Amino acid sequence: MMISQQKEAQLLGVAEAEALTGISKWTWRRWSYDGKIASVKLGKRLLIPVSEIERLVTENTRPRLPEGR
Repeated sequence: MMISQQKEAQLLGVAEAEALTGISKWTWRRWSYDGKIASVKLGKRLLIPVSEIERLVTENTRPRLPEGR
């Protein structure tokens, strides 16, 4: 069974998530096992949905301060 490239691009390995965000692969693993983020476990691989990374960024984005501060 072939997995489409589009579906494949929606999941990142923990090393790829680390490279993208600067957050340690061990932190990604801990967050996954603690249930803080959704993840996919395939054999030995732990995959992080891109949507989860986007969610974390959105939830932790601070508003821009007004100019003059």
